[in-house]
Amino acid sequence: MSLHDTPFDQEAVPRAWPHRHLLDLERLTPEEIRLLLDTASRFKEATDGCRKKIAVLSGSTIVNLFFENSTRTRTSFALAARRLGADVIDFSASGSSLSKGESFIDTAKNLEAMGINAVVVRHGTPGTPHLLAQRLGVGVINAGDGPHEHPTQGLLDIFSIRERLGDLAGVTVGLVGDIAHSRTARSNLWGLIKLGAKVILCGPPTLVSQRWRELGVEVSHDLDAIVPRCDVLNLLRIQFERQNTRPFPSVREYAHLYAMNRDRLKRAKKELLILAPGPINRGVEVTADVADCPQSLILDQVTNGLAVRMGVLWLICGPRESDHCTKSETGHRAGRLV
Repeated sequence: MSLHDTPFDQEAVPRAWPHRHLLDLERLTPEEIRLLLDTASRFKEATDGCRKKIAVLSGSTIVNLFFENSTRTRTSFALAARRLGADVIDFSASGSSLSKGESFIDTAKNLEAMGINAVVVRHGTPGTPHLLAQRLGVGVINAGDGPHEHPTQGLLDIFSIRERLGDLAGVTVGLVGDIAHSRTARSNLWGLIKLGAKVILCGPPTLVSQRWRELGVEVSHDLDAIVPRCDVLNLLRIQFERQNTRPFPSVREYAHLYAMNRDRLKRAKKELLILAPGPINRGVEVTADVADCPQSLILDQVTNGLAVRMGVLWLICGPRESDHCTKSETGHRAGRLV
């Protein structure tokens, strides 16, 4: 099946994707973010909600290069690639030559030498995908680099909001929880700001610095004060694994002050949307009744993650007008889609 045999065709993409990689949302333009979202929407439509295959990447090989634990992101990228007809290699660091002393870059370059088309990388060190993009000639997709960014998670969150509310201009989104250690928060923040949303960061003072105001967002330490004003709440997990000290006295106290529960939901707008990137900790950032309420988009986020990652993989690995690419200031190559 070719690209033009489906509802997703050239006319559905208003302009070409200009980058070889997807490393973050911070350096993308609003138009580029909208193109990513529009492409994901077309793939969701063309594949009947991502349930059907469309072999536009037949013959391509994608490597999942994950150095941190993952369930949703790794599986979502693997499924997205297979739904597009690509082959997938799931790399395991524990059973690789890395355990014999081979460097990270040498491992990646050896994989590249096998004729792969793109690397999806997750690593605990910020900037790792950017380093790979400078050293490899294939596409690099950031699946999370430490606390820096997680661009496809930000995109799928924004996609889920836009699918329900349309244009994000003027929409008020509260990001609640561990802002200090959340790569999801950073990607959401950049994408939402560039699409015209109003962003409120909320959480304990130890996890939400007032310095975030410098980016043009509001900072609050009082969830009850912001709930009535929000159109969307994105409830972020407390990332104990990235913390050296306990940022609050107890989980129970955190839940009392910052968990979205039924009482707070009653004081919110009737149309409030609830998002939570997994894994969710029921009873900590959100109670079970709210996680499963009609306003919850938590499972929609998982479905939309497939569409977003299908769109990203096609834009990165799909056909281009020319292999003559120029270097950008970030070290990635630019190309154009046919």
